[in-house]
Amino acid sequence: MALIDKEKQGEIIRFGIVGALATALHYGIYLGLLWVLPEINKSLAYSIGYVLSFVFNFVASNYFTFKTKPTTKKGIGFAVSHAVNYGLHIGLLNFFLWCGLSSKLAPIPVFVIVIPVNFVLVRFVLKRQDSTSKNKQE
Repeated sequence: MALIDKEKQGEIIRFGIVGALATALHYGIYLGLLWVLPEINKSLAYSIGYVLSFVFNFVASNYFTFKTKPTTKKGIGFAVSHAVNYGLHIGLLNFFLWCGLSSKLAPIPVFVIVIPVNFVLVRFVLKRQDSTSKNKQE
């Protein structure tokens, strides 16, 4: 007996792929802004990267990771879960900057901490909405 069924294993793998792409996009935009605009506020650069990766993440999480269809209700739930996630991102980023990590390295431990939290939040929002609508149809 497997600890995690095949459907959830597939979700975790697909989440990893989408998460890696969204994280690379986020980090790339952050580093690009620091390079192009060296005087930019680091939290602002990080936030711009977060917002752009958020859009990619919402679409990819629906169609690829969890094989659901995006809806306004899911979009709102996704945004709320990411608001919580964003708070963790910014708080941890500033904590690691305060601890003396360079602005280029500080996002890395942030990603390590928040990615598992994000999986749980996003899966709950996107899958719960689908099971609620399936129950209503039956």
